[in-house]
Amino acid sequence: MAKKKRPVVMVTGAGGALAWQTIQRLRKNCDVVALDFRRKVNLGDDVKSFRVDFNKRRFEDIFREFTFDGVIHLGRIGADISSPFFRYNANVLGTQRLLDLCKKYGVGRVVVLSTFFVYGASPYNPALLTEDTPLKASNLSHDLVDSVELENVTTIYLYKHPDLHITVLRPTNIAGPRIGNNIGRLLSSRFAPVLVGFSPMMQFLHVEDAADAVVLAFEKNKPGIYNVAPDDWISYKDMLHRCGCIGVPVPSVPGQVPKALARTLNFKGMPSHLVNYFKYPVIIDGTLFKETFGFSPQRTTEDIAAYYRRRKEKQGLVRELLPFQKKKFGRRASDNV
Repeated sequence: MAKKKRPVVMVTGAGGALAWQTIQRLRKNCDVVALDFRRKVNLGDDVKSFRVDFNKRRFEDIFREFTFDGVIHLGRIGADISSPFFRYNANVLGTQRLLDLCKKYGVGRVVVLSTFFVYGASPYNPALLTEDTPLKASNLSHDLVDSVELENVTTIYLYKHPDLHITVLRPTNIAGPRIGNNIGRLLSSRFAPVLVGFSPMMQFLHVEDAADAVVLAFEKNKPGIYNVAPDDWISYKDMLHRCGCIGVPVPSVPGQVPKALARTLNFKGMPSHLVNYFKYPVIIDGTLFKETFGFSPQRTTEDIAAYYRRRKEKQGLVRELLPFQKKKFGRRASDNV
């Protein structure tokens, strides 16, 4: 009896913690090809790895070399990494070229990682943001234009080329081991900026749950756009406390002051273009993804906070919490809607 052929899957952004977790889950049943624009990532002999620019000729050579059954695009570049010109070329034009090549070479499954930042942080946001909520981030910050445009390009291909079976995921704040994004750096630090008079509710998704969601979306292959978030949330100040961070007050008025301070002082984890996300809540409704894919996060906000606090305790930066201080926090979405 002939041995069943293993699916061949491309994973971009292979140098990140989320991609690493995703690849660990895929490699049991799939042949993984890992790509990253920064460096060639060593993931073991069973994973082919390449450093490649999506806008260069070498990228198409990889499509010729391998017959891909699916692509998981996790390689979105954050606004704090490079210049707006480079990000636009990589995130928007690079994603467009990726999707063009997927169409050209008959890839039948594509998962694209977006971000909840595309909704924008505004005092006029509804309590829960569903997938139908307009994307206002580009109107509120020029540094998020490429994130919104990446989604716009992907959405065009989603409806124009249904044979690609595109699934777009908009996760909330991803945190946990090896996460080097803005929120990860902030929760890892001893001191964290706090805007005077503000402590918005926030959601946090453990990196392992985020990887579970990506693999679930890829395996079940139900095209569409989905928020990915847990049902609980916590105020920003409470999260800092639970993570062992000391809040440093920052003037919040007039509106340009915190942005100017963030640029001047180079706040760790709070770049100027994300200041409003530390003023106004951006709570997304993950019901559609949970009901469609049967997704249920296995790690709580408490687990995430405990991870960051344990790191500081090992470094001698904070003392261990006393029993009476270990009270539960966070609220279930179903209790507040």
